[in-house]
Amino acid sequence: MTSIVRATLNNSALLTHIGKTSFLESHGNSASKENVNTYISKKFTKKAFDEELKDSNNIFYIIYFNKIAVGYSKIVLNTQHPNIPIKNVTKLERLYVLQAFHSLKLGIALFNFNLKESIKNNQSGMWLFVWTKNHKAINFYNKAGFEIIGQHDFQISASHSNPNHQMLLTF
Repeated sequence: MTSIVRATLNNSALLTHIGKTSFLESHGNSASKENVNTYISKKFTKKAFDEELKDSNNIFYIIYFNKIAVGYSKIVLNTQHPNIPIKNVTKLERLYVLQAFHSLKLGIALFNFNLKESIKNNQSGMWLFVWTKNHKAINFYNKAGFEIIGQHDFQISASHSNPNHQMLLTF
C-alpha cells in the first residue's frame, strides 16, 4: 500500500536519511568522493532540512510503501527563472526514491502527486534541473512530457560542478 503525506519539521531526520542515501545512489560517482562527501555534509543534514522545512515556500512530501518511507519530493510554487517565459511555475527541486524501490514505479506516483498539487495551486508548468549523465532520470522526465530548455552548472563543491539540463513541462 502506498501513501503520500506532507513532511513536517518532525520528519527532518527521515528526510536526511532518504536524501543522503538517494543522492549517493544516483550521484555518488558524479564527482570525487571528497567532493560528494563535502556536498552531503552541507546539504543532507538534519539542520539543513530543519531550515528548509521552516521556510513555508518549500513543500516536501514523503512517499510510503507498506508504511516504510521510501522517497520524498520538494517543490517550490511560483518559482520564476529567466529561461522560462511563463508565470506561476513550480520548481521540482527534488524527487528521490530509494533505489531498492525503483521497480515499484513509486517515482511516477510521487511525481503525479506533485503535478496535481501544482495544478491545484494554479501553476502553469513545472521545471527542474537534472544531471546530464543521469539518463534514467532524463528518460523519466521525457516520458512525463518535459523538454530540455537550457543548461545549468550544479555546484557540488568549490572546485567541482556537474552539467545539468534544465527541463520544463507546461500544462
